[in-house]
Amino acid sequence: MSHCIFHRRCLKIALKNKTDILKPDIKQNSSCCHKNMNYTKQLSDKFLALCKSVTAKRPKAVIDHILQYGFVTTEELKKKYGYNHPPRAARDVRENGIPLITFRVIGSDGRKIAAYKFGNPDEARFRKLSGRTGLSKSLKERLIQKYGSKCFIYLEEVEQRDLQIDHRIPYEVGGEPQAEPDNFMLLSGSANRAKSWSCEHCENWITIRDKSVCLSCYWAYPENYSHIAMKQTRRIDLLWQGQEIITYEKLKTQAIQFEKQLPDLVKEILEEELKQMKDDY
Repeated sequence: MSHCIFHRRCLKIALKNKTDILKPDIKQNSSCCHKNMNYTKQLSDKFLALCKSVTAKRPKAVIDHILQYGFVTTEELKKKYGYNHPPRAARDVRENGIPLITFRVIGSDGRKIAAYKFGNPDEARFRKLSGRTGLSKSLKERLIQKYGSKCFIYLEEVEQRDLQIDHRIPYEVGGEPQAEPDNFMLLSGSANRAKSWSCEHCENWITIRDKSVCLSCYWAYPENYSHIAMKQTRRIDLLWQGQEIITYEKLKTQAIQFEKQLPDLVKEILEEELKQMKDDY
């Protein structure tokens, strides 16, 4: 079994909430030197009750691991639990009202990786229906009734069981809104991952935290936006289904023939069509 180089020092740092980075000579392995520590004794009954109230698989895995070992690394979330996007799992925990702190440890390959531990328990949101888990069932039904069983981003029909509910304005920026359909959106799994990655790398998420910026963003309102994660970008997600696939295959063949990327060819066709329309008028 591998062990931390400085056992006591590692334990002390892992439990200190205000520490952001573990020293480079501390190797990560939350299960090695924290396995026998009674971490839960340091947490209030109220906070533990909030942790135990989370039943969704992904955030529960993160919470249970931290309760047992003091922290969990992105490497462990990927290898042990199969979560290829650890920040999404951490975000799920935060959206359930449980504060997390991100810090750095040394991974098995010698590189610095992220790890998560509980933040200040006093900052926890002690509400029975806090975050995504409590809202999902009833709110999802209302969203489907209003908008249909489709992804708000890709506009494709999706099985109800595969749709995920998401805040239009990320909780980290806008806080917890009223449980009304207009404040949430339905996303396919791939759209949710794409939104999460883009939002988490946006300057507004990282430092600014201005709700008005999100209100005009594609990821919040794809039907009416002026930027994508603060970048002057526009996008259209096209989907060919059924008999339309024949058109797609023709476009693909043409793109190969002219040695062009398919999106570039589609843009050229649209530009030519718009030019023709202008000339006609």
